[in-house]
Amino acid sequence: MENFSAPTNTAGSASNNALGTLRDGWPDRLSHQPHLANTYWRSLHYFNLYRMIAAGILLLAHLLLPGRNPLGALSPHIYVLASVLYLLFGGLVIIAIQARWPRFEIQLSGQVMADILLITMLMYSSGGLVSGLGLLILVTLAASSLIARGRLAMFHAAIATIAILLEETYLTYTRGETGNYLQAGLLSITYFVIAGLGYYLAKRLTVSEAIAQRQRVDLANLDAVNRLVIQDMQDGVIVVDGDNRVRQINTQAERLLGPLLGKPGDITIASYSASLSERIAEWRESGDISVLPLRTPGGTRSFRARITPIGTKRALGAVIFLEDLSRLQAQAQQLKLAALGRLTANIAHEIRNPLSSIGHATQLLQEDERFDAMQKRLLEIIRDNTFRLDRMVQDILQLNRKDRGQPEPIHLAQYLATFRQEFCQAERIPPGAIIIEADPALSMRFDRYHLHQVLWNLCRNAWRYCQQRAGSIRLVASRAAAENVIQLDVIDDGAGVPSEIQAQLFEPFFTTESTGTGLGLYIARQLAEANDATLDALELAQGGQFRLCGKGVMH
Repeated sequence: MENFSAPTNTAGSASNNALGTLRDGWPDRLSHQPHLANTYWRSLHYFNLYRMIAAGILLLAHLLLPGRNPLGALSPHIYVLASVLYLLFGGLVIIAIQARWPRFEIQLSGQVMADILLITMLMYSSGGLVSGLGLLILVTLAASSLIARGRLAMFHAAIATIAILLEETYLTYTRGETGNYLQAGLLSITYFVIAGLGYYLAKRLTVSEAIAQRQRVDLANLDAVNRLVIQDMQDGVIVVDGDNRVRQINTQAERLLGPLLGKPGDITIASYSASLSERIAEWRESGDISVLPLRTPGGTRSFRARITPIGTKRALGAVIFLEDLSRLQAQAQQLKLAALGRLTANIAHEIRNPLSSIGHATQLLQEDERFDAMQKRLLEIIRDNTFRLDRMVQDILQLNRKDRGQPEPIHLAQYLATFRQEFCQAERIPPGAIIIEADPALSMRFDRYHLHQVLWNLCRNAWRYCQQRAGSIRLVASRAAAENVIQLDVIDDGAGVPSEIQAQLFEPFFTTESTGTGLGLYIARQLAEANDATLDALELAQGGQFRLCGKGVMH
């Protein structure tokens, strides 16, 4: 939360400093806030551009149309001199603004004084107030009031009034005519009105800037908090706009669908995930699809997509929530085993000893020739169920061995050949029933004993449900789409896994066989996770397929 508190303090100081500018002093006192200082100097630069354009137009109007306009009619030499000085003054101001010397308030006051003086000279040379050039001072007063946030606005208006009255008095004295003091007074009143309006608008503008600055920082903080919350969510989140472009994505979504190869806003959802793009298109058309089961690229994990529109219209965009079903299943399994694990771990050893005694006694009784066929059959039933219970106890005890592995690089082609030979001999399966497809260069980092047990459980299930002929089981090792990941598939030509039990395959004690314990697949997945690998069942049109994905070894 450090990133959040710092900008908040900045917002408070920014607004307080902006309001302090209105009450206390000049913009240069905000030198510790470069973005505000730049705004003032930029405004002064635009004001000077106006000055140079106005001076150029006044000079050209006199030179190109001599005698056809009142500009410079009384004293052409003074008019040309004042126009040239006005233009040269604008050029000097450009250099001063770039150098930012002297200070802002000194430059602004000096420019206003120079404008009033030069415009007054232009007025005198053009016949006084009748020339209409006094209106140019209105622009200067209005601009200076807005730039300086109303500071010295009335002072500048007073200077302009004195200049106008002096110019009219001097013109009356030199020409011997009656001065137009009524018009001068009305123009002076206008100067003060413009200065007052400029002060009022500057005050409102300063307050508005303070509010906008505070809101900008608050919005930035809110955006930062939203991004932090989205990134830390356990579910994947993807935000798409109306054009199906990915605008935002969190880490969990990239774990499920892979990294986003590009910047948000440049990648479309179709180029990132074709399955999601199809579902979004269906959702936009029908509006009824909200929860959709999907699989990650490669089919290693399953997730559920929930699409929520942004606003009231679906065409504006959508937020896609990706819920990892494997994580939910793992949590459910942990809750289910929380109570059962404590019980079985404590009594497993106690159960195994009586089972051993029962099994041994049954074998001794079977050697007695006095029992008839019925009695021997009953003894076989006792022995078979004793072996079944003993195997279940062994499976339960192996649950505690998943963290005792020692991962090592395993060359899959050589390892699978040896495994096939051992498995076929132990299970009395023809060697031709299992086909191996593996690149000799592929290696996986895995505990050798754990990998042996995982493959043994998967191949035993595959042989049980396949057609049990040559090539019914295929062991395929290949590189996954993700970087440095090796996938090992166990594929059979059986009827496949029914969809209604797909979600229960890896739950403990779930089995469809009367002689099964229901712990084989659960233990296999636990051993895979102990080696930083994943084990999932894939859906095929025909047959069954289990995929083990583990870390590869670079050669």
